Amino acid sequence: MGDKRVVSITPPNRSWPRAELEEMVERWLQGNIDCEKAGDWTGLAQFYTENAVYSWNIGPNEEFVASGRAEIRDVAIGYQMKGFEAWEYPYHDIIIDEKRGTVVGFWKQRAPYQRPDGSYYEIAGIGGSWFEYGGNWQWQWQRDFFDLGNAKDCFFQLAGAGVLSPVVKEKIHQQAKGRLLPGHRRLHPEPSRLQKLRNTIAIARIALTGR
Repeated sequence: MGDKRVVSITPPNRSWPRAELEEMVERWLQGNIDCEKAGDWTGLAQFYTENAVYSWNIGPNEEFVASGRAEIRDVAIGYQMKGFEAWEYPYHDIIIDEKRGTVVGFWKQRAPYQRPDGSYYEIAGIGGSWFEYGGNWQWQWQRDFFDLGNAKDCFFQLAGAGVLSPVVKEKIHQQAKGRLLPGHRRLHPEPSRLQKLRNTIAIARIALTGR
């Protein structure tokens, strides 16, 4: 069944000076730029508290969670970023709430590969990160969000163009076998094959007949 730990993001209850949060954001953005240039994201580990939690959702029954700075370094921005060293993740908007000590940053996920028309492959929709500041220029937790449907579509396009890296291909292969990648866990038991078949038949009937 995998790890059953539940992600619990506690409501922020501490305010911080606006200037301190603004400087934290500037340090974070520069850290992202530096790591992107280096092709190694593990340098961002310095921006998390020792007991920080970094998570994101991967559909209705799968969650990624890294607990603690070491796991964030080794899994969230280590293993998870393998195969994406040349990708770009530029931030295009930042919202700071000093009363709650939170920051929301919106970013893009842009592949280094171009289509025949010269445009770059990019995951459409909205993507971003929600942070709580923990003091000392570190995040207490981070929760990412992105458009899963558009992400899948982008990877289908990249696969068709033959530009997926071997590391990414292997990750997709393991997931296709039903194996959980490091840091991933199920939110609840998987439905039986019979239930999945019933669900498929039910949705097909609705699509075909409207009932």
